[in-house]
Amino acid sequence: MDFKNENEFENYQSNSSEKNDNTQSEDISLEKLKDESHLDNLVNAVDATFSLESNKHSETKDIKETRIPDENTVPPVGGSTRSNYQLQPKKRAVKGFVSTIAAGVIGSVITLAVLPHTDYMNYFNQNSQTGVVSSSNSINSNTAVKTVTAQPTAVSTNSVADTVEQLSKAIVGIVNYQQQQQQTTDIWGDSFSGSDSNSNSNTSESVESGSGSGVIFQKNNGTAYIVTNNHVVEGASKLEISLYNGQKTTAQVVGTDALTDLAVLKIDAKYVTTTANFGDSSKLRPGDQVYAIGNPLGTDLSRTVTQGIISATNRTISVSTSAGDWDTNVIQTDAAINPGNSGGALINTQGQVIGINSLKISETGVEGLGFAIPSDDFIPIVNQLIKYGKINRPYLGVGLEDLDQVPQMYLPENVTKGVIVMNIDSNSAAAKAGFEAKDIIVSMNGTQIANSSELRKYLYTKVQIGDTIKFGIYRDGKQMTLTAKITANSEGN
Repeated sequence: MDFKNENEFENYQSNSSEKNDNTQSEDISLEKLKDESHLDNLVNAVDATFSLESNKHSETKDIKETRIPDENTVPPVGGSTRSNYQLQPKKRAVKGFVSTIAAGVIGSVITLAVLPHTDYMNYFNQNSQTGVVSSSNSINSNTAVKTVTAQPTAVSTNSVADTVEQLSKAIVGIVNYQQQQQQTTDIWGDSFSGSDSNSNSNTSESVESGSGSGVIFQKNNGTAYIVTNNHVVEGASKLEISLYNGQKTTAQVVGTDALTDLAVLKIDAKYVTTTANFGDSSKLRPGDQVYAIGNPLGTDLSRTVTQGIISATNRTISVSTSAGDWDTNVIQTDAAINPGNSGGALINTQGQVIGINSLKISETGVEGLGFAIPSDDFIPIVNQLIKYGKINRPYLGVGLEDLDQVPQMYLPENVTKGVIVMNIDSNSAAAKAGFEAKDIIVSMNGTQIANSSELRKYLYTKVQIGDTIKFGIYRDGKQMTLTAKITANSEGN
């Protein structure tokens, strides 16, 4: 504590002496109080002054200033006892406050003087910036959209793309050329055809009449075999084959079957590097994934691949062929099949051909209805065509017409289902059995026959060459039975 002059110091010393005298008198008073009956009340008073940390002189002064309660006075209860009976020393409080201010000022001055010469501020700034960046990163990681980038595509030896790429080499394009004769006129204005011997020019030419697809399935002794649809090659004077590498060659017909719409062709094996394998179509289930490969709309879109599933198995579709109406057993798929896909492959995920794409339903508002001949049906036909060049089926030897195509006046009143005989082959089993024109066939071995398609289906699937069949017929309104021994002939019924 600073003093302005010596007089102030002497005054301070005299005041201290007076305080000492007072302290001695206060001590004598306390001795007297110890013998009195107010000891318990004094304990509270002493406790209140003991909480102050000061020297002995300050404590005795506080005791003197403390008001001693009367005997009948009840002290305050609980935690309020301390605060109600404490009196803070005014002078010491002022002195403590001044000391605190002085210490704070001195500390601040020292800090400001020393701090610029340390690395503390740099450390503080780095921590502050780090905290901001971390917070920003945390927000961005939770809310910001990350940049989208292309990821490398792994090449798998078992991928569908690899399978399709390999099998596509066995898919060919087929162009059907047919001879056409154009009418010309001579100098007199008369019309004649190119085949006229008196014509002055040859107007017969081979023109493209259609196109389709085919599947190379075998190489044998320098010959490669192709399976396709009969309607792709029917009536052709020349068949041009387009291979995967752009090469072209001509093909020869090995054999055809109009009813099943199948045909087998052959080309020189030197053009072939890959052949397709046939799978088991009986294992197919609706929902199995399949791929159609072919040349839709011609060779400009060669080896187009479309994806789909098996929509259904064992569907029966009635088709009209050059050999008559036929109920074809087919696989239904939603893989896109377009004109030019006919004769192409329907494959499973293992790359096996399980169907030959054959037809689709094309009507307004209809989509995803494509059909393929299942492998279990076309493999026996293919083998017979390679071996015999034709299909040896049971042959009845009659020309047929469905009843709904005949005026009712020619039919018995009680006959609504069956097939009417229009003509008979004189050397056939039907002629030997006694069939006549206008006979109405209604059953075969007890099985009801509703139309010509059902008769062919039964004859070609239930009957073997050499079997004897009992036919239920109506002749002139009377029911009768005829028995025929079936022979072999690939032409007719």
